This record gives sequence, structure tokens and C-alpha cells, in this order.
Amino acid sequence: MLEIHNSLTGRQEVFRPIDPPRVGLYVCGMTVYDYCHLGHARAMVVFDMVVRRLRAIGYDVRYVRNITDIDDKIIQRAAEVGEPMEALTARFTAAMHADADALGCLRPDEEPRATGHMQGIIDMISQLIEGGYAYQAGGDVYYAVTRFPDYGALAGKQLETLRAGARIAPGELKRDPADFVLWKAAREGEPSWPSPWGDGRPGWHIECSAMSTHCLGNHFDIHGGGMDLKFPHHENEIAQSEAATGECFVNYWMHNGHVRIDDEKMSKSLGNFTTVRDILAAHDAEAVRLFLLSTHYRSPLNFTPDGLVQARNALARLYTALRGAASGNEAPEEAFRSRFEAAMDDDFNTPLALSVLFDLAREINRARDDGRQERVTVLADTLRQLSSVLGLLCRPPEDFLTGSAGDVELGAESIEALIEERARARREKDFSRADAIRDQLQADGVVLEDKPDGTLWRREG
Repeated sequence: MLEIHNSLTGRQEVFRPIDPPRVGLYVCGMTVYDYCHLGHARAMVVFDMVVRRLRAIGYDVRYVRNITDIDDKIIQRAAEVGEPMEALTARFTAAMHADADALGCLRPDEEPRATGHMQGIIDMISQLIEGGYAYQAGGDVYYAVTRFPDYGALAGKQLETLRAGARIAPGELKRDPADFVLWKAAREGEPSWPSPWGDGRPGWHIECSAMSTHCLGNHFDIHGGGMDLKFPHHENEIAQSEAATGECFVNYWMHNGHVRIDDEKMSKSLGNFTTVRDILAAHDAEAVRLFLLSTHYRSPLNFTPDGLVQARNALARLYTALRGAASGNEAPEEAFRSRFEAAMDDDFNTPLALSVLFDLAREINRARDDGRQERVTVLADTLRQLSSVLGLLCRPPEDFLTGSAGDVELGAESIEALIEERARARREKDFSRADAIRDQLQADGVVLEDKPDGTLWRREG
């Protein structure tokens, strides 16, 4: 039975959907003003894995991930580069989709954009004002956090503690330092929309409340995002949504851990981020995906280039086990399937699930060495089926094992020619030349496997 760690309660809880087998899942997506970095990639891959697992155990998942296409950072970047805001956001949205596709992520069922939900945002703000949860100050509208008794529950902190770190910036007319903006009055040269409070644009937090409830209803199953969104963004979403609708907003909150570089959080604001497209230019995308799943989703993930190399080598072990194995569309081998599912039911424990896959690969190799081909077929089918839940091993083994590992100089034709030259040298008993060719290929990241019927090769990180 699936259990999920609920950030709201701080406990691991049995997953019970509101209306099984339907499951509503909303994930906070990207603010599209720049290229995605590895932290964004982690969130994309983590929740893609969650969707795959939920669907694999029979749930009808409606997966919604929003796009923030109006924001201070977007406006600033558009002004800096002299590009219309719509063109800027379209360009970086396309880049985000390209990154997600390369990482093997399924497209969301719905991908709402903030600018496409302006009336819903205005309607929700109006509800909050009518209910006494928000107030107008000049052309701005603020949420009064003291009106919501449970404010701070997700962060696990009292309002007084949260208020201690808040402030009122110059020009703000809010009554309490902890209050937050729902609607910003229009500024000269910035995009704006008409509203009952004057022309302006929404605050960031209200956008997700309006979009998520529009797509999934007032009360849905799972809300996810990065750990940095827990407070204030998700805290504010709860306060807005529950005050506006009078209903419980979300049952299970999931937050993935940060990606860190040298033990410091990776982020654009710190300037220590590496873009996904730069990483994919040098590393196999599936190896990057495995790397992102090699640590439990709630734990910090420390990024190193060596880690990506190790992930590619680990992936090569799995593909090598499948190389030449027939597919008989066999049912999964029960012992391995049970172990894999137990790991995934334990709050999506992907490191433990991956260990089951590597045990499977070792068993396939043993069965092959013993000449038990039927056993190889059953285990290989098991490996393919279980791996697909993680979005792995979805291409022919030869494509991975003989494909580019990144910045590789030797092409496949050159490698095949060197292997043929080595075979000729061995036939002529020129073993020093044969050994030199093997060493040359190994230096270029190509590993040879001599078999009775010829030599196989694969690239290694």
C-alpha cells in the first residue's frame, strides 16, 4: 500500500485518494524567464516518476503543472534584452519543453498559464475581499494573514515567528509585515489588466490558487513542488484557497529537496546554477535522469560531474544485461517485482528501487552465463517493466551502448574499423597491436567485450 510523506503533517501516511481511481496532482512549474537549471530538472523528473508510479498501480491521474508567464523577473528580463514579454516567455517555455522531453518526462495533462487565468484570479481576490480576508490599499490588494487561524501550519511555525522575518517595503501600504500582495497596481511601462481595484497584475501566490482550483477543483489530492516553495508560496496558497472556497485545499503536500553544488543550494539568484541544456550537451540525458533519481526525492542532491559519469556507467550495466536478451512479454518475476513495489510504496524510495534493478541485472548475467535462456527472457522482461516506472531503459540497448556518451571524438564507424583491425591483428598473432587498439579505445571511453562469436563494444562515461 502506497505511503507518502505529507509535508503538512510531517508524517508518512497511507495514500487514500478523494475519489478513487481518480487522482488530482498539481505541481508548481517554471517561471519562464531563463533556461531551466538542474534544480528545475529534479522537480520535473521527480513528479514525472510519481505520475508514472501512480498510473502503474491503476490510478487515473490528472497531472497539472502550471507556467508562470507574468512575474517581476520576467518583466525585468524582457526589458533587459529588449524583447516583448510574450516572445520571451514563449521562447523559454519552448526551451523548458525541450529539456523535459529530453529527460524522458511525460507532458502534463494540462499546463495552465497565469495570463490565461486572469478572470479566475480576479474572481478569487474578490471572494477574499468579500469574506474579510483581504483588503485594498491604494491600487494594491493584500491578504490579511491574521484572519486565517491556521497560517503557518505548512511551515510548522507560529505567525509571530514568521512575522519576525517580514518587513514592509517602501511604497507598500499593507497593515501587517506578514501580509502579502494579491494584486499589484499598474506601473508605467509594465503589462497590466483591468480589475475592480484599477489596472494592475496579480501577485505570484494567487496565480497558483486560481489555476489549481480551476483545473482540479477546490479540494484535490496532491500538490507538489520544490522545498523552497514550501514557505511562503505554498503556505500562502493554502491560506488563499481555503479562505476563498471554505474547503480543505489539498490532502498531501510533497516537496523535493534542493540540488546543491559544494553544499550550497543551486539557484539562479546565487549564480551557481548549471543549465539543463549545458548538462545534456555533455552527458546522456537518461544518465542524468538516473542521477536525479539516485537520491531520495526529499533529500538534498549534491551535484558533481563525477556523479553523472557514475550514473552513466551504472546505466550501462543495466543496458548490458539487456543486450541480446529476447522479449517474451513475460509477467514480472514475483520476487523482484515485490521488492521493487515495496520500495516505491515507501514514499517513492527510488534509491532502493534502483538497487532492485541492479540485482536483476546481475541475475540476468548469471543466467546467461549458465545458458538458462528462458530465465534470461523472464528476468529481462521484468527489468524492462520495472524500469519503465522510473522512465528508464526505454530504448534498445545498442542505441545506448554504442551511442554518444557526450564529448566523444570517435564515431561508431571508426570504432567498428578499429575493432576489425584488432581482430585482424589477433588472427595474425600481432598481440601488441591488438592490445594497443584496446588501450586506445579504452582511453576514448569505449569498452570491449570479447565473445565467442565476436566483439561487442559500448561507451562508458
